[in-house]
Amino acid sequence: MTRIKIFSILFTALLYISCSKDDYKIGSEIDPYLRFNFLVKSDNTPLEYPAVNGNLVPQSTYENKAIKTLKVPVALTTRALKGTVTANFSAETNGASDSFSLKPANQLSFQGSKITDTIFVSFDKRWTKDQSITLKLETVSDPDIHIGNLNTEYPNNTFKIDLTSVATNYTFPVTQYNIKGEIGEKIDFKVNYPNGFFPEEIENAEIFKFQNGFEYSLTHDDYGDNRTSVTYHLTLLEDLQNDDVRYESKLTLINIPNYTATGNINLTIAKPIKSEREVQAYPASKFTDPTNAFFLTYGEHWFNNNGNCAWMTFNALTFPIIVTKDDPNAILYSDRGTTNPNDDIYHDAFKIGFNVASGTNTVNSFGLKRWFSNESNSAAISPGFNITSALEFFPANGNSKTEGTVLVIPQDITIGSSATNTYQIAISGEGTYKEISNGLYEISFELKLTNDKLFGGTVSTQYRMYNSKTYPKPTALSIDCPKEVTL
Repeated sequence: MTRIKIFSILFTALLYISCSKDDYKIGSEIDPYLRFNFLVKSDNTPLEYPAVNGNLVPQSTYENKAIKTLKVPVALTTRALKGTVTANFSAETNGASDSFSLKPANQLSFQGSKITDTIFVSFDKRWTKDQSITLKLETVSDPDIHIGNLNTEYPNNTFKIDLTSVATNYTFPVTQYNIKGEIGEKIDFKVNYPNGFFPEEIENAEIFKFQNGFEYSLTHDDYGDNRTSVTYHLTLLEDLQNDDVRYESKLTLINIPNYTATGNINLTIAKPIKSEREVQAYPASKFTDPTNAFFLTYGEHWFNNNGNCAWMTFNALTFPIIVTKDDPNAILYSDRGTTNPNDDIYHDAFKIGFNVASGTNTVNSFGLKRWFSNESNSAAISPGFNITSALEFFPANGNSKTEGTVLVIPQDITIGSSATNTYQIAISGEGTYKEISNGLYEISFELKLTNDKLFGGTVSTQYRMYNSKTYPKPTALSIDCPKEVTL
């Protein structure tokens, strides 16, 4: 067989394989056709239109494990349309017909350069075991348009949604809010449902346990089409005007039938003790660099090392805390080079936090990963490793730019080894900070961790933190030190 003939056979085979997967070529001289164009990423989540990925092949089935609305795109392969083309589709299920709804109900529309339309499948009730929904393209207004791909191997004229068991849970995305203490003051917060929720299951459910230090009312938004979070509105019903007292109320998510509280389950609303501080002292700026998303602070804590106490190192990505202009601790960080005050960026002059630059992993706030064995580094399971509001500074005399006291902001954090094995740990502590050489600042403090099951109560140790990786090694201490615990 000649080389030319071999090449011809290979080329024909490759062309067939390619076309059998997806004949879609915009503007090509082929008969127009209509088909489902549902694409799935490597993590088994849908690639939602208008995002594109030429390496993905349209699927004819999908195993759905979430309650949130599923978007099923339908694509028309043709040149730009001169008029409107409509297509009718049907939906059948082997389960309860009222367990889902479709938008649009049964007809798609294409016109001009809009050659993709989407079927939104909303899940209204918890489905039965092994339920499935099958969508089918039935008719199209233009008889020249073929329904399904122009091959028989992957027609994609039907799309089946297999409904498998779904784990429904909820969590707080933010664990603490500070208030001014003025009657009528409002705080909005969210409860996230990562896999969605059914409104009828939570509408009258008591999902919170309350520990209240002041009076307030609580309402929430209508659920609407959003099935991934619910926004609540807390309104303060009394004046909290004693500046020498810390006021605090706490909401805790509790388990209810079909829903499990995971991750951050505690939300604290507090009015801290008021301290007169000059924002121009700006101690937070000594430990952050907003121009560098990978800025680190470096630390050491007195900890068990193979049976002996020693200073053990750690570091964590460190960030300022963005606040609104009317926050009492707000200092202008950037006007973004415009005269428009509405796009100005303000930072809290006295607070810093630790977090990832992006993604769903975690940093090592306070070196906490050394405290535990078999811990999960996922933010979904151990969100407490990312302490976004961690330290608060109080300059000496209210205005010192070189020294003062520091407070570990009291809060509950969640650390776990798996979604079914997490612990709520209360953290607190205090100490001092000081410029120990030109531009080098040291924070010296005690950190306390409280959990009866893990520690039998409260444990603590000494910490040193620095704004540079070059710093003097702390002097050894003559005190006991904590050791790693198994989660």
